[in-house]
Amino acid sequence: MELIQNTPDLSAYLAADEVIDHHHPLVRETAARLADGADDSYDYARRAFDFVRDTIPHSADTGDPRVTWRASDVIEQRTGICYAKSHALAALLRAEDIPTALCYQKFEAVHGLVAVRFNGAWHRLDPRGGEAGSRARFSLTGEGLAFTPDAEADEVDYPTLYAAPHPDVVQALKAAPDWPYLSRTLPTELP
Repeated sequence: MELIQNTPDLSAYLAADEVIDHHHPLVRETAARLADGADDSYDYARRAFDFVRDTIPHSADTGDPRVTWRASDVIEQRTGICYAKSHALAALLRAEDIPTALCYQKFEAVHGLVAVRFNGAWHRLDPRGGEAGSRARFSLTGEGLAFTPDAEADEVDYPTLYAAPHPDVVQALKAAPDWPYLSRTLPTELP
């Protein structure tokens, strides 16, 4: 599948915003800790991926009712759904000047992941983790995503690489007082 940037400006994939708040002290501190001893940017990216996948539980797996959406809150509270975990990973990668996009898949609900740019190419990564996402692994030579869409079941890999989280995703997260509410209001497709 050909991945398509929603903006040709690569610097947009390094930007901070309200959601991907990589200038936040906690994000910077976490990034510095992960970078300490890393061999290079690939090693750092793998460490950041493993950190988000393995130390921030997916709230649907744990039953945690809290809804996080801002990267710094995800890291601080150590919980989030796929979108939130993707926001945290994007912030950690951008904090170390690694271009990172948000991307999505469509199943019963829209699933969030990231893409990183190395050696002139985009590589999708899925930091979901947990039992349902146990296949998710860090790879720049092939995809190690948690889920593979089934076209016959009307499941989709969206090709668009967003510089900022999709507004429908952010709106759903911000509007949800808790996980049970969010589980009923997750976007089921993207325009």
